[in-house]
Formats: sequence, C-alpha cells, structure tokens
Amino acid sequence: MEDCLAKKMEITVSEAEKRTGRNAMNMQETYTAYLIETRAVESQNEGQCSPVDSLWRRYSEFELLRNYLLVTYPHIVVPPLPEKRADFVWHKLSADNMDPDFVERRRIGLENFLLRVASHPVLCQDKIFYSFLTQEGGWKEMVNETGFQLKADSRLKALNATFRVKNPDKRFTELKHYSDELQSVISHLLRVRARVADRLYGVYKVHGNYGRVFSEWSAIEKEMGDGLQSAGHHMDVYAASIDDILEEEEHYADQLKEYLFYAEALRAVCRKHELMQYDLEMAAQDLTSKKQQCEELATGTMRTFSLKGMTSKLFGQETPEQREAKIKVLEEQIQEGEEQLKSKNLEGRDFVKSAWADIERFKEQKNRDLKEALISYAVMQISMCKKGIQVWTNAKECFSKM
Repeated sequence: MEDCLAKKMEITVSEAEKRTGRNAMNMQETYTAYLIETRAVESQNEGQCSPVDSLWRRYSEFELLRNYLLVTYPHIVVPPLPEKRADFVWHKLSADNMDPDFVERRRIGLENFLLRVASHPVLCQDKIFYSFLTQEGGWKEMVNETGFQLKADSRLKALNATFRVKNPDKRFTELKHYSDELQSVISHLLRVRARVADRLYGVYKVHGNYGRVFSEWSAIEKEMGDGLQSAGHHMDVYAASIDDILEEEEHYADQLKEYLFYAEALRAVCRKHELMQYDLEMAAQDLTSKKQQCEELATGTMRTFSLKGMTSKLFGQETPEQREAKIKVLEEQIQEGEEQLKSKNLEGRDFVKSAWADIERFKEQKNRDLKEALISYAVMQISMCKKGIQVWTNAKECFSKM
C-alpha cells in the first residue's frame, strides 16, 4: 500500500460543467464534463508547491476506463461508478441527471471512484489508469489499442457456463449468493430510507402551517402577539431546514448505493471463475474423448457407438497405415491437450488465489465503510431529533413570556 498511487498523487474531481456538443451520430447533445486535478505529493513534502495538472473527462470516459479494468483484471473486485441517473430518491428530489444537486453528488462519486482505484494495490499501477489522469488527448485511442474489447466474455457464454459447469467452487457459489443478498438488503434499505425521508419532509413542512397560523393569530392579540410571532418564526425556520437536511442525507444514501453496485462487481468475479471452470471441464472432457479414440484405434475395438465405426463395418476396415497415421495425430493432440489442461489448471489456481486475496481486502473495506456510513446516518438522525426538541423548547419559552 505504500507504493499505491494515492500516496504519491493528490487526485480530485474539483468541478462539473454543463456542455453542448455533437455525438457520434452528428446530433447535438448536452452533457456534463468533470475537471480532474492531480498534484504530486513528493514535492509538497520537500516544501515545494508542485503545479496542478488538470483535464476534463465525460462520464462515458469513466465508463470506458472501468470496462477496461473489468476485462484486464477479472480477479479484482473493481470499484463501481456512481449511478448515471438517480434512483431510490425521495419524491421531492429531482431525478434529472442534469439537476445541479445530482451532478454535484455524482462529481463526489466519480472522485471517490478514482481514489478507490488509486488506492488499490494492483489497479493503481495500471498505465492506462495513469494516462486517464494525466493525458487528455489520445487517451481513448490508447485504451482501445489494448484490444480489451476482444477479450471481453459474451453474456451468452457466461450464462452457458453458469448452467453447465459440473463442479462449481463452493466458495464462489456462496459469494455469488451473498452478493445477491447484499444487493437485495441494501435495495430494501434505500427504499425504506426514501419513504422515511418523504414522511419527514411532510412533517417538517407542516410545521410551516404552525408558523403561518401563529403569525396570523399574533395580529389580533396585543399581550400575546410578540410571543406568538416569535414562536411562528421558529416554526418557519424549522420547516425550511428540511431541504438542506435531506440533501445532506442523500450523501449517506450514496455511500450505501456504492455497495449496492459493488454487489455486481463481486458477481463479475464469480462469473469469470465459472467461465474458467467451464473451459477447464470442456478441455478435460475433450482430452478423455481423444484418449478413448486412440485406445479404440490401437486395440481395434469400439467401446462406444460412432458414425465412423458404423462406416468401417459397412465399407471395410481401414488399412494399418491409415490407422497408424490417425493414432499418431491423436497422440499429438493428446499431448497438446494435456499441456493445455495443465496450463488451465495452473491458471485457475492462480485466479482463485488472487481473487480470494482481493475479496478478503474488499470485505475489510466494506465492513469499515458501511459501519462508518451507518454511524454517520444515525448521528444525523439524532441531530434532526435534537433540532425538533430545540424548536419546541424555543416555542415553549416564547409562550411562557406571553
């Protein structure tokens, strides 16, 4: 971790800017660009102020970077991006992806994504990631030249492996089940939070009615007027405060959403392992089949039904020379198959070792982050309750002075 990029470079997404341009179809579109600023840490430690490098990136470029990382490092739980469009929001909050509040939260989420990658012991060393931070022109061409799209596994192939693998690794099966459960639990939690936020919004805003009524009442009272007017003012302030409070709460919700999306990153690692296991089983099956064919040719006996065997019986046996030639070809294929199987076994063991090490690292991070987010959310709820008590305490004092 001492060598990670986050220790050597300050990385911030400092600004978001609405822009208009033309897309690949030459149609005009409106999009948001984000300013990434980086500064070397070493020169600061030496008492020098290093210059800030900056460049603009679109959300689609962040997506391209993450897709590259997913394909290039299949054994790693790659950090997720913040949502492209708002979900699980309380109904008074805009879900428009161009809404300034949403853009600001997404800016924070994109910065968090970069810091996650820069802090990862493996991902932080990737040259394409470093270029993403430091090289504005030509970066897309550079990442496309890696040919990562050709290495990407198709969904159909992944689905086929899921249903046809015969000996799945119990640990990855359990991890896949856990990721599904984690996603389900956090989804329900976010829905409950949104409903609670809606009700809180209503309760706070209704206090504005107290303010209006007290103010109207104060106009017809002489001795009680000042007290009623002051109490009404406290109610109005209380009612107006809910907008900022719930906007702040969205930041805690975004921390939970990050792990909602992390669940898919966990499944991606599980799917890759299933694919590798499926390829291994297919290679072993093919090798067994070739060995059986070779044995049948060598002994002249057919243990299983085949079209070739029936053809030989109908139209005559092969000559010894033809049989020897076929045996030789099969022996070469068997040797290649054994080497390939050995290579796939070794690759599979390396994948499991690397993947499980990263999964353990992820679990520690998850436990720490979610604990912090839930505590912060609880503290905010306590603060809101205290604010309500204080408002009514102030109102009580106003009434006492009447």
